[in-house]
Amino acid sequence: MDVAAHYDGQVLLTLRSTDRWPALWTHRWVRLAGPALVLLLAAVLRFVNLGHPGALVFDETFYVKDAWSLFNNGYESTWPAEADALFAAGQSNIFGTAPSFVVHPPLGKWLIALGMAAFGADNPWAWRIVTALIGVLAVALLMLIAKKLFGSVLLATIAGFLFAIDGNAIVMSRVALLDNYVMFFALLGFGAVLMDRDHHRARLGAWLNERRDNEVEPTWGPALWWRPWVFAAGLAFGLACSVKWSGVYFLAAFGIYLVVVDALARRRAGLPFWISGAILKQGPVTFLLMVPVAVVTFLISWTGWFVTRGGYYRDWADQAGQAWTGALAWVPHSVQSFWHYQSAAYAYHVGLVTPHPYQANPLTWLAMTRPTSMYYQGSSLGESGCGYTTCSEAITGIANPLIWWAASAAILYLVYRLARYREWRVGLVLMGMVAGYLPWLMYLNRTVFQFYTIAFEPYLLLGLTFVIGMLIKSGAGRTIVIVFLVLATLVSAFFFPLWTGAQVPFGFWQLHIWLPSWR
Repeated sequence: MDVAAHYDGQVLLTLRSTDRWPALWTHRWVRLAGPALVLLLAAVLRFVNLGHPGALVFDETFYVKDAWSLFNNGYESTWPAEADALFAAGQSNIFGTAPSFVVHPPLGKWLIALGMAAFGADNPWAWRIVTALIGVLAVALLMLIAKKLFGSVLLATIAGFLFAIDGNAIVMSRVALLDNYVMFFALLGFGAVLMDRDHHRARLGAWLNERRDNEVEPTWGPALWWRPWVFAAGLAFGLACSVKWSGVYFLAAFGIYLVVVDALARRRAGLPFWISGAILKQGPVTFLLMVPVAVVTFLISWTGWFVTRGGYYRDWADQAGQAWTGALAWVPHSVQSFWHYQSAAYAYHVGLVTPHPYQANPLTWLAMTRPTSMYYQGSSLGESGCGYTTCSEAITGIANPLIWWAASAAILYLVYRLARYREWRVGLVLMGMVAGYLPWLMYLNRTVFQFYTIAFEPYLLLGLTFVIGMLIKSGAGRTIVIVFLVLATLVSAFFFPLWTGAQVPFGFWQLHIWLPSWR
């Protein structure tokens, strides 16, 4: 199989119609049916029995209740003691008006509230429906990105399939937490950065042709303002920041990435001052295209806090002796109060060291040594319909081990490959890992969890898909890929009850404890 098609000197993974195994994918109906079936599978795995369990699981106790009080009051407010059981029993309007100190921006909770507003806050299915929908859309988005990145419908379908059946992605789509939204909006920004590549090259090439036609020697090169995909990336990363502050890592990482890519493009174009041109001329333009829209998006997400008076710290600056003085006295009190609130939230984040039985050091995330138990309920014969001596119902935030460990190994290989071959596709995928994973290594003592990895899982899978694209060059490699996909499917089927809270015999649950730390 010919996989040596080149694009800007880089290997482009393509599947030629002359290949016997992938030739089927040249038929239009198959090219449409493959991704469509993957999306259908993703939807089934995320929506079926979504309302079980009918109780708030793990951090749903915060985000679901905060979402409902936010929807009704315009800000997150307090709930009475023992509110979880009452809420699950249908008493959803027992929140008060006193503000609650929350440390995550509101957008994710607004999205959770949409399902509750549409289908009723007393419906567990409604708590999770938007999160599940985002999970399905993320599978579609990953396939679109993989198609653009690799130029292959087959590889795009494989990437989407792996995302559709992976346990981390399934669990995070079936519980109403915030991290699935961070993943989706960050991936949307990643896709916009990918789309900007061709647009940027075309604009830079047009400028060079115009200058050469006029026989004017190029120096720094142009400042390209018309880069709508960069603006779109800033908007998407701003949405990620509006769910969790960790979205800012993606904004910063890909802002730097765009400057580096611009510098390399200017060097290839023969511009003599390509470094200074990228940093001093195009860099400020890229900043203005990305960062202001991200900041405005973040502020808009706090509209409920600004337009009401009951939010936490809303009147902080109005209290005696609190308002800023001197050169900053002109700043509106609402802005002063907002800044104080964000400072307090930041201090909470960086100082969170409360021990938790399921916390996982970021150094162990790729090895997946401590998955998060979201929910566990044991019962005996006759209790809750248990037909065995003992039964277990569990929602465990564990990825498909075969997919996860293979993807982690693929990422390590891609690091070598980037150093060896300087392939831009590899660099782009690894930048997603840099943005989603590396910043957490600054907080090794902070209380963090394995499920945070959903933010960078798409890039793990893109890395694995890249390696799969290399393997299918040969008959033996194709056999390996087929065996891997079959085994991954069987492993997902084996673990699926532990991702969805299905009732199983206790012994069956024990069979899934592959490492002692998984208990």
